[in-house]
Amino acid sequence: MKSALVCGAGGFIGNHLIGRLKENGFWVRGVDIVEHEFCETKADDFVIGDLRDPVVCEQLMDRQFDEVYQLAADMGGAGYVFVGDNDADIMHNSAMVNLNMAYAAAKAQCGKIFYSSSACIYPLRNQLKPDAPDCREDTAYPADPDSEYGWEKLFSERMYMSFMRNKGLSVRIARFHNIFGEEGAWTGGREKSPAAICRKVAETPDGGEIEIWGDGEQTRSFLHVQECIDGMLRLMASDHCEPVNIGSDEMVTINQLAEMAMDIAGKKLTIKHIDGPLGVRGRNSENTLIEQKIGWRPSRPLRDGLEKTYSWILEQVEKNGTGA
Repeated sequence: MKSALVCGAGGFIGNHLIGRLKENGFWVRGVDIVEHEFCETKADDFVIGDLRDPVVCEQLMDRQFDEVYQLAADMGGAGYVFVGDNDADIMHNSAMVNLNMAYAAAKAQCGKIFYSSSACIYPLRNQLKPDAPDCREDTAYPADPDSEYGWEKLFSERMYMSFMRNKGLSVRIARFHNIFGEEGAWTGGREKSPAAICRKVAETPDGGEIEIWGDGEQTRSFLHVQECIDGMLRLMASDHCEPVNIGSDEMVTINQLAEMAMDIAGKKLTIKHIDGPLGVRGRNSENTLIEQKIGWRPSRPLRDGLEKTYSWILEQVEKNGTGA
């Protein structure tokens, strides 16, 4: 039986990944500083541990795992990443985790390690136009990420690649583009825009008003978590070692995302645009390279995933007594 270690197993993507690995017949160990907030883990072994501690990381590697997935990071939506107040924690916490895990995985001679990077590594200059962002993998340099979160992700990409060159670590790196779905943060400040918008729509009575940061014309693409995992597993099974995008190329404005959520909910709401952290003006996943290298690209429309996400968030809103 193959074995896998999932770091960040108490988080959104990690929890979904464990479920898929179990379906595929893996023995799975999960590790996180907290348990999952919304459901019980399906991991065979779940360790509460702080990956900033190198002793914890080395103790986890008590077997030669076939696959290691390093998803753990200090992160959140625009209200956490782009306000500037959390930069030191973001860089310190995530860098410590990655330094420790790369060293422990190389020392234990694990089969392969997956590192979840981010579209935030792309240069700000390439994302100034909402209708024409350029997020091709080969545009990452000269480097100019839009945030300290992006700088740490780019550093860690280079660190993992150096461990591959010098320590024999077999590395796979994906630059995630706005992964969303059920059983993720939907309130509290760390939620991303699809969850935040779904929550606002669910909480607001028909005919009411919701708030959107900025003019709402900033563009993004959003990938449902199950398609993200499809891409991750295909990448892990491949021989491709350079960073690739994993994201949707169905680009929408934030206003369009809000209108889609309203339509799913069957509500007519007005949008009030307010000041708030925005990130880049335009971002969209460019999927030519991943399709060429591993024969994969997303196949399902944004609305399919948003319908599932809205339904789940509506349940949470009703449970908490904040629904319209």
